[in-house]
Amino acid sequence: QVQLVESGGGLVQAGGSLRLSCVASGTFSSVAYMAWYRQAPGKQRELVAIITSSGRTTYPDSVKGRFTISRDNAKNTMYLQMNSLKPEDTADYYCNVYDYYKAYWGQGTQVTVFS
Repeated sequence: QVQLVESGGGLVQAGGSLRLSCVASGTFSSVAYMAWYRQAPGKQRELVAIITSSGRTTYPDSVKGRFTISRDNAKNTMYLQMNSLKPEDTADYYCNVYDYYKAYWGQGTQVTVFS
């Protein structure tokens, strides 16, 4: 059974940095992409970063240049380095893996940025 566990969230002052981690356990048939999403209170879940099986990354304009997604296949871990954080980055952050059959989600980790 596949399980994703996020960590690394917390409280940080605006301008600071955090690195989120997502550790995957279980067996994926073939990963199409891995991604980070976030959901702020009262808002829809939105894509923050995505990395394909070939290593191509994509970011929305809201985080481009500040966030970096990466993965360590040997550790079955995906990361989200978040720099120059802003109060509007406050949200629950979720990791997501899609293996062409199913989308898997972690339980989320909370990030709060204060000014």
